[in-house]
Amino acid sequence: MSGFRPAIATVCVSGMLDQKLRAIAAAGFHEIEIFEPDLIASPHSPREIRTMLDDLGLRCVLYQPFRDFEGLPEPWRTRTFDRAERKFDLMAELGADRILVCSSCDPEASGDFDAIAADFHVLGERAAARGILVGYEALAWGRHVYDHRQVWDIVQRTNHPSVGILLDSFHSLARGIPVESLREIDPAKIVFVQLADAPRLDMGLLFWSRHFRSMPGQGDLPVADYVAELLQLGYDGPLSLEIFNDRFRATSPVLVATDGMRSLVALHDAASRLVAAPAPIPAVTGIKGVAFVEFAVTPAEALRLERMLRDYGFTRTGRHRNRKVERWQQGAINLVVNQEERGFAHSYNLLHGAAICALGLRVGDVDSAMARAEALHIHRFTGVAGEEGLDVPALRGVGGSLIYLLPDQVGDLWEREFIADEPPASGIGLTGIDHVAVSVDLDEFLSWQLYWSALFGLGKQEEQDILDPSGLVQSRAMETPDGTFRITMNAGGGRSTLASRFVEKQLGAGFQHLAFATANLVTTARQLAAVEAEILDIPANYYADLIARGELSPGEADTLSAHHLLLDVSADGGRYHQLYSRAFDRRFFFEIVERTNYRGFGARNAPVRLAAQARYRQDLTATEL
Repeated sequence: MSGFRPAIATVCVSGMLDQKLRAIAAAGFHEIEIFEPDLIASPHSPREIRTMLDDLGLRCVLYQPFRDFEGLPEPWRTRTFDRAERKFDLMAELGADRILVCSSCDPEASGDFDAIAADFHVLGERAAARGILVGYEALAWGRHVYDHRQVWDIVQRTNHPSVGILLDSFHSLARGIPVESLREIDPAKIVFVQLADAPRLDMGLLFWSRHFRSMPGQGDLPVADYVAELLQLGYDGPLSLEIFNDRFRATSPVLVATDGMRSLVALHDAASRLVAAPAPIPAVTGIKGVAFVEFAVTPAEALRLERMLRDYGFTRTGRHRNRKVERWQQGAINLVVNQEERGFAHSYNLLHGAAICALGLRVGDVDSAMARAEALHIHRFTGVAGEEGLDVPALRGVGGSLIYLLPDQVGDLWEREFIADEPPASGIGLTGIDHVAVSVDLDEFLSWQLYWSALFGLGKQEEQDILDPSGLVQSRAMETPDGTFRITMNAGGGRSTLASRFVEKQLGAGFQHLAFATANLVTTARQLAAVEAEILDIPANYYADLIARGELSPGEADTLSAHHLLLDVSADGGRYHQLYSRAFDRRFFFEIVERTNYRGFGARNAPVRLAAQARYRQDLTATEL
């Protein structure tokens, strides 16, 4: 990617400075910002740190921050220039030639722009003698200067070749400053660019910035538009991440650094396309649908899973020619049950128990999708070709699972790989896979959203906070623009929530449930009742509430109650019926849904479902005791 210079501030990742540097280098970065508190807390001298940087193939391209510099009266003015000289000495030892000066928050600071410009001119003279560039940044909560347009005014008044503007997307976008205002800036005077996204939150700017910044693509700010304006200007310097986030500070530095590189690659690609610049990586290849879902089970687990699948109307239509792998069908749904005693699925089962170990996705261009994944540092599965029974390319996914990529038209794949078994039956009316759901550790919640958005371009619905009887669950749905593929992501905020228990029991994140679509859920439910399939019980109080809301008549409520169906109604009148199975070995479960002009996922019903699952778990525990 010619001209692309990704960088990252050490504040973004957890650990001591030497640990941060190793993680950043491992993620593929070559340029960094050193955050001053990281250096101050390090037992290593600046010269020793410079040696570390050299050994790791890193270069410090910015030292930051230098605070409360401009507009001070004496004697503080003289003291701050002395402080700057000491920092210039330190930068020489680090090999850094740019310094960030953020707008002052000092109550003694003057708001006189000419006085501020005069201070910067003196600082520019001193910096020039050291070969250093000064980048002036507008803090969104600065005392007098809080807008990059004000900084640009002051930089022009300063009129010194060693003083320019430092831009930070968060400080501009959090204040709602139009990105078009960047067009007024001379790109030759842009010393550095820092980038951060964030969720839209109604709180003070300082607290928002210090605790909730995120990687580009993980929040709600128009960071791609911001970078597109800079590319259009002709800016070709570093695009650097500066992220303050409590969760990132408690997470693996390698994970965060890798996400950082992934976010910058995807951001640069998106911004380049907005300005019709040459595409740096292959375009997003849309998901056309789910070709299959694969389960990893032992032979004993397979017998129990077979009973469940038959109850839910599936037929075993094929057996693999060479492996202990079965194909189960209903409507457009293909489920693969893998009982192999070697290979990936077997290893996955040994680690996680009975589990959904892989998804097969139909995409528009397999080669393009694989090339984009490589550019985004998403690992390709390198198992032995054909070992898993399906000789198609695959990527590593959530919790070490696999994402197989198949062409939109899979051709004779099934006939080539499988011997026909039972003829397809009519089933119970399941037509396709409506969505898949994953549960992840809270520290990985944003990471896996970035995976799906950067690789496949999935859009995000509004994040939901779901009440579990044992805590709070964060949930976010993502989908293709046409809804052909949907995934919900859940992370428990308490150790005893269903999502957290799943992650703990499975020894890692993974797919927790599959949602099947049906055209008539009442009819489907009656067929399930006829075979005494295990269904999650919903309490009568739930249906009384639906009547009270005016969403159901008593007769309709009786029908839903008889089959333990749930209902959600959207603001525009869309309707969503749901039914849940009991969990298989307390690991994964099925959902069946009927959608009528409805785009959500029944978030209002989630607390009822979680409470029902918690009761079922308690009943099982009591039985075991």
